[in-house]
Amino acid sequence: MSVVIECLSYSYNLGTPAIVTALSDVSVSVERGEWVSIVGHTGSGKSTLAQHMNALLIPQSGRVEIDGTEVKPKAKGLRDLRRKVGLVFQYPEQQFFAETAREEIAFAPHNWGLRGQDLDRRVADAASAVGLDAALLESNPFSLSGGQQRRVAIASVIAAKPDYLVLDEPTAGLDATGIRELTHLLSELKRDGLAIVQVTHDLQSALDRSDRLLVMENGVGVTVGGAEDVAAFLLRNPVRGLVIPPLVQFSAGLRARGIEIPLTGDLDTIVRKVEERSATPLKYEPANGACAASDGQGRCSS
Repeated sequence: MSVVIECLSYSYNLGTPAIVTALSDVSVSVERGEWVSIVGHTGSGKSTLAQHMNALLIPQSGRVEIDGTEVKPKAKGLRDLRRKVGLVFQYPEQQFFAETAREEIAFAPHNWGLRGQDLDRRVADAASAVGLDAALLESNPFSLSGGQQRRVAIASVIAAKPDYLVLDEPTAGLDATGIRELTHLLSELKRDGLAIVQVTHDLQSALDRSDRLLVMENGVGVTVGGAEDVAAFLLRNPVRGLVIPPLVQFSAGLRARGIEIPLTGDLDTIVRKVEERSATPLKYEPANGACAASDGQGRCSS
């Protein structure tokens, strides 16, 4: 089963002089258990595309299909389709309204008719799935740290048991620790079978984690594919607002010099491939002096 988007176009202020085309003939699919990233600059159409994935927006042209059911205006079953695809907005904690984290997480399943012990169990399961300490459930969500708030927001969505989780700029506003924790959490959810759709301008994050990427520019999907194919495309065809990670550029430079190496931003992979070619441990002296030599496994030994 999958979310399938074919030749999707969408404009805001349709029929007025202020019309703005947000999407133009975009196609992409997301399989269950897959991590797909939608990357592009601000205003490239990423968020508009995300809102079509859970039928918050209805196609004006083209087709959106969720697990075999097409999204159409006033179609029966739109509520069920929205339950299949959970959408976490950028800065979702700004939309908190409940007095406790427990009430916030319980809101969606309560709306779906869950009550009593079944509702309590669903809240506990969702909190556990995102690594939120049960002791925090009675806290006011606004009193929590940024990372904890983001966990509450995600728990409030997965409490409805979606098959697909769409996150619009999920790391926005988080510090380095929060980003690491969130990335680990999403990887765990993916291992449990949940499809992850990450909407982001952070190309490094997308290349590191994604099974496939869709690159957006000015409302158009310019390329879609695996991380290495997309990196190769962007090296040949730069897209405004997307910065090629330095290690990807470095690996491309090694390839240009005849070293067989994937286009990657992973330092361990680069070191290992260079060591395989030279048959000796790689020693290097970064500009900041933080690491003088590899231990043979791509890690600093001093």
